[in-house]
Amino acid sequence: MRVSAKADYAVRACAELASRPGGESVPSEVLAEGQGIPTSFLERILGDLRRGGVVVSVRGRSGGYLLARGADEITVADVIRAVDGPLVTVRDVRPPGLTYEGSATALLDVWVALRASVRDVLDVVTLADVVGGDLPEAVRALAAREDAWQNP
Repeated sequence: MRVSAKADYAVRACAELASRPGGESVPSEVLAEGQGIPTSFLERILGDLRRGGVVVSVRGRSGGYLLARGADEITVADVIRAVDGPLVTVRDVRPPGLTYEGSATALLDVWVALRASVRDVLDVVTLADVVGGDLPEAVRALAAREDAWQNP
């Protein structure tokens, strides 16, 4: 699985929003500066996040962006889906839409298992977990595995 720059920036921007106290809107320039993200790229990402129901925009002099729901209700998967679409695709097709024959028949189960594994992490980690540094135990256990940090 590859996490795009767009998805990485989107999650970081949402974490930045989640870390702001008081529920005040944050201008895109401030979000960009806080995470070292190019402003013009972030503005397009924020548009995708708004259309995806993850953030809301506030107009006016004190305008900017807010999370559409509480940080404890928005998962990393919600953010990624809003900017990149489905979490796992093969040739831009979701695994259940694939068919394989002959010696590759079992490959479909591999892709479905991959999708389930990705969901097991991204659908349970919320923005509040990221900002608070308190990840679910199952995610911490996966990250603590020695082989998780090795590049084969």
